[in-house]
Amino acid sequence: MRLFAAVLPPDAVADELAAEVARLKRLPGADRLRWTGRPGWHFTLAFYGEVADELVPGLSERLARAAARTDPFALAVSGGGQFGHGRALWAGASGDLDSLRLLAGRAEAAARRAGLPMEEHRRYKAHLTVARSRDAVDPHPYVEALADFTGSRWTVTALTLVRSNLPHSGVPGEQPRYEAVGRWALGAAG
Repeated sequence: MRLFAAVLPPDAVADELAAEVARLKRLPGADRLRWTGRPGWHFTLAFYGEVADELVPGLSERLARAAARTDPFALAVSGGGQFGHGRALWAGASGDLDSLRLLAGRAEAAARRAGLPMEEHRRYKAHLTVARSRDAVDPHPYVEALADFTGSRWTVTALTLVRSNLPHSGVPGEQPRYEAVGRWALGAAG
């Protein structure tokens, strides 16, 4: 299974982001970007890649512990940026980013303890991908438009293990399919 740990925004927050993305899609050149759909909007904490079925129970157990050791915290979708010279456009986050980074570190450590090979640790950058491009696109109009965007704050109360099913039909514009395979409440009381 192709898996990652994530924080998922609630529906009301996704609605606000959808309105902002609709505005971005009206900017000149927006048709050169492949816009991600709502099911793909998440803050990835740790990407695990292909995980053997027999490792999933151990990973799940460790993620449950990581969630229990992390108190709920406030977050909002806010601002934005780009990676790869315009190849990925993302919305950022504001709020308790220290807790978000802590949870990301715990999700990565959980994988290592479960026996998953992880790439070299990099400083966590909270982002929610809203568009991609195969070619370099001038990201400045989109990043500038996102700069003033801040959605409603919500309390992050769960860590989710997500399975990513990559497109395989060859249909242009087909999006990956995502399914939650585990969800754990944050905080010892959860």
